[in-house]
Amino acid sequence: MEAEHLAAQLARAIQHRTDGQHEQARRILRELLAAEPDNALLHYQMAWVHDAIGEEGAAVPYYERAIQLGLAGDDLRGALLGLGSTYRALGNYPRAVEVLEQGRDTFSDDRAFATFLAMALYNTRDHRGAMELLLRALAETSNDPQVQRYRRAILFYADKLDQTWT
Repeated sequence: MEAEHLAAQLARAIQHRTDGQHEQARRILRELLAAEPDNALLHYQMAWVHDAIGEEGAAVPYYERAIQLGLAGDDLRGALLGLGSTYRALGNYPRAVEVLEQGRDTFSDDRAFATFLAMALYNTRDHRGAMELLLRALAETSNDPQVQRYRRAILFYADKLDQTWT
């Protein structure tokens, strides 16, 4: 398929998805994937459409294929977050933790991974790990003056919630 045509059609599909016209987006992406089955970006966009319409189970293979095909940059960031969140929504908590940890390790500057990972850790009953992630994120990102006033203490205690000093 001609690169300019592909780019124009992909832009149309993304606009349809953004506008909430998911079936139109899915139809275009289906046609593009038939012509370009090894295009990572098309798989990612198809996963996103399925997630947007509540078909999380159908989104998973598209996310996985997009990542396998070498998705990179912000698209990889979105795919890892989407896949991890989707696994959590489907109740596959261990796989959600695995994918979200991969995303956090790959994109250490993105606090969304820590937040979604905290939710998945909560679901796996790792409450200590979930609280630590959330407390660190709160202390390191909050602009609230009272939180910042106790930032050092929050960070110190974030991984010591079960300890006492008597």
